[in-house]
Amino acid sequence: MAKDPKFTAGEVAKIAWLTARMAKRGIASQTVHLGDLERKVDRIIDGAREREAQQAADAAEAEKAARKARAKNLKTK
Repeated sequence: MAKDPKFTAGEVAKIAWLTARMAKRGIASQTVHLGDLERKVDRIIDGAREREAQQAADAAEAEKAARKARAKNLKTK
């Protein structure tokens, strides 16, 4: 399984809420379907992974721009 990303406070709260709803349904019946709530949790996790990937790409792009600016400043001196 892929490594879980770092979650924001909102994502943690949503996952906790959905987990509580799953537990409540589980108490009501052992044969109840939880697939809809599990899909929602999976979507939150996928969104967090995408957010982390985008942040990493943005940080890499910013670092590249900073190196380029430093190189340009060295050439002009």
